[in-house]
Amino acid sequence: MDMITIPAVNFTPILPEIFLSVLAMVLLLINVFIPGDRKAYLGYLSFVGIVAAGVLVAAGWGGHIESFSGSVVLDNFATFFKMIFLVSAGLAVLISDQYMEREGCNHGELYPLILFTVVGMMLMASGTDLMTIFLGLEVMSVALYVLAGFNRKNPKSNEAGLKYFLLGCFSTGFLLYGMALTYGATGTTRIAKIAAVVGQMSLPSANIMLVAGMLLMLTGFAFKIAAAPFHMWTPDVYEGAPTPMTAFMSAGPKAAGFAAALRIFLVALPTLQVEWSQVLWVLAVLTMTVGNITALRQDNIKRMLAYSSIAHAGYALVGFTAGNGTGTAGILFYMLSYAFMNIGAFAIIILVGKKGESNGNVQDFAGFGVKHPVLAVAMSIFLFSLAGMPPTAGFIGKFYLFSGAIQQGYIWLAIIGVLNSAASVYYYLRVMVFMYMKDPTEEFDWMQVTAPMALCVAISVIGSLIPGIIPSLILQFAQQAIKLI
Repeated sequence: MDMITIPAVNFTPILPEIFLSVLAMVLLLINVFIPGDRKAYLGYLSFVGIVAAGVLVAAGWGGHIESFSGSVVLDNFATFFKMIFLVSAGLAVLISDQYMEREGCNHGELYPLILFTVVGMMLMASGTDLMTIFLGLEVMSVALYVLAGFNRKNPKSNEAGLKYFLLGCFSTGFLLYGMALTYGATGTTRIAKIAAVVGQMSLPSANIMLVAGMLLMLTGFAFKIAAAPFHMWTPDVYEGAPTPMTAFMSAGPKAAGFAAALRIFLVALPTLQVEWSQVLWVLAVLTMTVGNITALRQDNIKRMLAYSSIAHAGYALVGFTAGNGTGTAGILFYMLSYAFMNIGAFAIIILVGKKGESNGNVQDFAGFGVKHPVLAVAMSIFLFSLAGMPPTAGFIGKFYLFSGAIQQGYIWLAIIGVLNSAASVYYYLRVMVFMYMKDPTEEFDWMQVTAPMALCVAISVIGSLIPGIIPSLILQFAQQAIKLI
């Protein structure tokens, strides 16, 4: 009788994922025994766990380890994006307790769901097989659907969860169908093997099944990163979801979508770059323009930042369209910078907000600069960075994204990007006008800056300024991260 041998598996590439999964399950068990008024302890444990996971991720820098028959890899590209996910999750955890307590929905399942979302995002970044990427996408998406509708007492939150679920499933169908067609055209789901098979084709663009698979996968990822015209779900979901989850969704999952898309298109389908870059050119222009023009008309600040998030996806698509080292490194730099400045802005929105978010309009910031000058300065830094003003990280990020496009000859694309960035200044400055140039209509006496909230704002300010003043601190890591993909 033959002995069944189990092949040795190296778990090193997914060690942070295993750690966070175990932590999430332990938190679910602890949640059963913690009274309702002490759920904040779960947040503290989650944050400590995220920091510990960050140490595990950082320890993998410089390595290149493949495991699970080549379907998962530990490389600098995955490591960089994993740090972005952990930064987004850590900041979201810091701002969650105060908001959830205020809204009466501080349930202990919140923090395990955030951790499971990060696990899914990490699998997307590490995946070198289409099925691994899809598995990570589903783990991330299912947790996000619940987080979007987490405030069960709020009809808008229920609507957000339902819309996100329905359109998310719809977009997943596109992505999975595209992967299936790509498998049909190449006979493999391994990214490296797809590249080898496509590289041997005399005319890949003539293979209808391959091109259709590429376009369907591109459509699926466009939904996930909220690129126009696949952005319809974004404003309603971002407005209805609990604000900390809106901040998290606008940064982490967007970066995860770019991580998976970059690995697939730059590694598996470089011979079709002429074809997919033409599609991305159009998507980038539409996304930037639709996002910014629609944001100009918004009074609700969460909807404004939702459309702003769409525009920022368009800026990143400019670097993706270029497909060169400068543009790709610019995407990594920009995704990290965006996590700091966007979540920081949402932290201030949470502080200004009242129970039920009855004062979520731009006009409700009137006189905020007089009543709370330090927080108003922090909000101004975040808005300047979102607008791409020097010396912030947002300016440097856009500089490299547009520089990559210019290097590839996409001059008009870079010009359209600059014009869109200039247009966005209006609605960001509008908030500052109300903060500093309008008489206060409120005393903001309900505001309470807790220690976790203050820590989040401080980290976000540092993350929005330091990369802009000394960009080489982050850019050198971004450039090293793209060498092996």
